[in-house]
Amino acid sequence: MAYPTLTDKPGALETAAAIRAGELSPREAVGHAIARIEKLDAKVNAVVVCDFDRAREAASALDGQAPREDQPLFGVPMTIKESFDIAGLPSSWGHERYAGNIASRDAEVVQRLKRAGALFLGKTNIPPDLADWQSNNPVYGRTSNPHDPARSPGGSSGGAAAAVASGMVPCEFGSDIGGSIRVPAHFCGVWGHKASWGLISLRGHYHPSLSSSPGFSGAHDGPLGVVGPLARNGEDLEALVRITTERPLASRCKPLRECRMLLLLDHPASPVDVSVRAPIEAAAKELEQAGIRLDRSSELVPDLARQHGDYMKTLNIAMARGAASPDGKRASASDWFALLDAQAVNAAAWNAVFERYDFVLAPPAPTLAFSHRDEAYFQGAETIDGTSRRAADGLAWAGLATFPNLPATVLPVGESAGLPCGMQVIGPAWGDLDCIAAARGIGQILHG
Repeated sequence: MAYPTLTDKPGALETAAAIRAGELSPREAVGHAIARIEKLDAKVNAVVVCDFDRAREAASALDGQAPREDQPLFGVPMTIKESFDIAGLPSSWGHERYAGNIASRDAEVVQRLKRAGALFLGKTNIPPDLADWQSNNPVYGRTSNPHDPARSPGGSSGGAAAAVASGMVPCEFGSDIGGSIRVPAHFCGVWGHKASWGLISLRGHYHPSLSSSPGFSGAHDGPLGVVGPLARNGEDLEALVRITTERPLASRCKPLRECRMLLLLDHPASPVDVSVRAPIEAAAKELEQAGIRLDRSSELVPDLARQHGDYMKTLNIAMARGAASPDGKRASASDWFALLDAQAVNAAAWNAVFERYDFVLAPPAPTLAFSHRDEAYFQGAETIDGTSRRAADGLAWAGLATFPNLPATVLPVGESAGLPCGMQVIGPAWGDLDCIAAARGIGQILHG
């Protein structure tokens, strides 16, 4: 089963292997990546903060050295989402008033990736406050989908997914609270992983308005939000998770053909367009033909309408950091604790689902990559199978894993009219490596 690809450039681990074998030097790897960015990015506008000189210097310092065992990314060039701090570079979160906000230290994820040997070439584009499925802001302009420049690459990690999909860099790191890793991976035809909540540190990934708060170190893991990798294959996703995790992870995944899966294609809050439904249905059919047990409904699934309502309330409070909503109302402490209770009940219900099923399969979003818009996507409407719907309803598919704090891996499974289509593989809490392993197995069945 095919999906559109734009590059045959090697992934992160493949690049590191070439460097270890002496086929490529770190400086050459960095030089090739910079050349690709300079050639391709005029049409895409993915890498909006360039740090090429420091990357060349860091690469030169590695030339001639032997990689250590704890450096699986030795000499591998990469970029990272603009919202992560890198010392000496701006973290504006898409706001002109923060364009001069220069980080004094690296985010925890950046530190871990550097210790593993990665070399950072710069930072990739985002929407303001990371709050859109487009990546367009007054500081850096608009990022385009490399499959179709008239369409969005997704958001908020849209620049990250576009850079990986186009072949500029082999891997990236993004963040996700409303599908911000999973939707760009889906729109751009790459792999992405939303980690279990609390698995990977958010330190150094915080809004610049907080940097002036006395004693604030960026160490707070806000509700729902997580960070995670994007790549062009599952092997790289696994390596990036292992490098950045803050807790021991073990894979308990049994052979894929021994797994029982649940496919969810219907949600009371958000129908799925045929352009997404058809490739996922075709993928499900191939999995069944390969011997995978696949159910399409279960009485164990929690009340999805209620889950979506609670998720949206929690998301809006978290994104506004408790500020009043447009109607002037502010959530009380009682409101917040009631949502935390609802989240715990919802997580328990999903635990029961995973006592029967190994994984849940679902769309990352109700549509494929949409055409650029001047307004914020969630403030407008979306057409699904000819019917106009509130665009914000599509967040239901992101909230499926976000509200109960579950891991989810997106892999490309097919295409419609030349645009890639992805699928979420959702697993139980802390089953991150299992989700990635299952996605890899699914990819082997679908694509060989």
